[in-house]
Amino acid sequence: MTALYSVQTGYNLERIRARIVGVERQVPLLDGSQRTYINFDNTASTPILRDVKETVDRFLEWYASVHRGAGFKSHVATRAYEDARRIVAEFVGANLQEHTVIFGKNTTEALNKLARRFPFEPGDVVLVSLMEHHSNDLPWRAVANVVHVGLDARGALDEADFDRKLAQYQGRVKLVAISGASNVTGYINPIHRLAAKAHAAGAQIAVDCAQLAPHRRMDMRPLDDPEHLDYIALSAHKMYAPLGTGALIGRRDTFERGEPDYRGGGTIEIVTTDWVEWADPPDRDEAGSPNVVGAVALAAALQALNKIGMEAVAAYEAELTAYALERMARVPGIRLYGDPDPAHAAHRLGVIPFNLENASHFLVAAILGTEYGIGVRNGCFCAHPYVLHLLKVDKAEAERVRQDMLRRDRRTMPGLVRASFGMYNTPEEVDVLIGALEDIAAGRYRGTYVQDPASGDYTAVGWAPDFSRYFTL
Repeated sequence: MTALYSVQTGYNLERIRARIVGVERQVPLLDGSQRTYINFDNTASTPILRDVKETVDRFLEWYASVHRGAGFKSHVATRAYEDARRIVAEFVGANLQEHTVIFGKNTTEALNKLARRFPFEPGDVVLVSLMEHHSNDLPWRAVANVVHVGLDARGALDEADFDRKLAQYQGRVKLVAISGASNVTGYINPIHRLAAKAHAAGAQIAVDCAQLAPHRRMDMRPLDDPEHLDYIALSAHKMYAPLGTGALIGRRDTFERGEPDYRGGGTIEIVTTDWVEWADPPDRDEAGSPNVVGAVALAAALQALNKIGMEAVAAYEAELTAYALERMARVPGIRLYGDPDPAHAAHRLGVIPFNLENASHFLVAAILGTEYGIGVRNGCFCAHPYVLHLLKVDKAEAERVRQDMLRRDRRTMPGLVRASFGMYNTPEEVDVLIGALEDIAAGRYRGTYVQDPASGDYTAVGWAPDFSRYFTL
């Protein structure tokens, strides 16, 4: 695995791991020992970069109200906030003459905002793929007619079906909403090719980049480029800056029109008892006091990622993913979902969903955490239609599960186990995962586990760690 320390890309894993806060933190195991925690749940949230923590610590000395404060600290804070906006725009290839950067809580909030602010009319259609996170599906259902584009058996976008649906609803499709990359299988969609097709059909395109942006270089491109992206959304907590912010980057002309979805301080130019003049973007869509610290943290993370080099990050993670796929394929009784071919690792993200034969996904995840100190996620990952498709769950079975869940019984809920990598994970950590999966497959785990019907989660009998020893308020 010497290529993981690539001279060609300048990637230095040891140096990057040293910049991750808490990467060497030890956690207790069921047998009473301690082990350095292995975080393979990066798709949900990444740890924080030391660069971000240091920048935030410096900024907190100057934190103050922004935009309307007359004091010196307010001027410093305002400049930092607007610098953060510029840094986000540059990171994704946006031009602030054509685009605006709107800060908010996360990708979910950003996509909901776009759904409320996009100028839909009755009868308009939004094309959405079946692989979407709920956050890029449910908001559109509230404001337009959603048509779902199909997938192939492995869960990749059926681009022929995309073309058919685009033609079928020609003139009515106003927006294509698509993931840049799946949070379940790591598939990367051909977003620029889809953008060209959408634009040719008179539609715009919005891309959920929550998963793609931490792993690949983004480029929205100028609006006169047929392959440009009209809107993208991303979350800081998936980009090594978990301080509660995200961004919607989109066409300025869209946000210059219409009224904001949230009204109040900061959204207006002037108000009387008779009329309101709304502020220009992005102020119109940032009601109330913003998360200035979060914006600074996101900008610091993007600067750090730029220094490392997104191409180097992608190359390293592709090698790590190929290594993991090769080793996982040899675990007895494992089923890998999505594209399991290591040769394709450069064209996907390091998100690997799997199940073990005759073992609940709830149980596998619990054993990995309790006995091996490995953090993974299990379930449907806020993408229920997608996971049901991957598992080939038919409508009758889905209805049975729904009825069980309405009775607060999740014991047989379909799902997967997901291991997902960040730029700091190592081959040695993958080896620990493989050994753990081999043990579980062979029944060589220590604990006796009981399942809670309401949550579906398993816990080991007698396992009651004192969490307050590790952190408490």
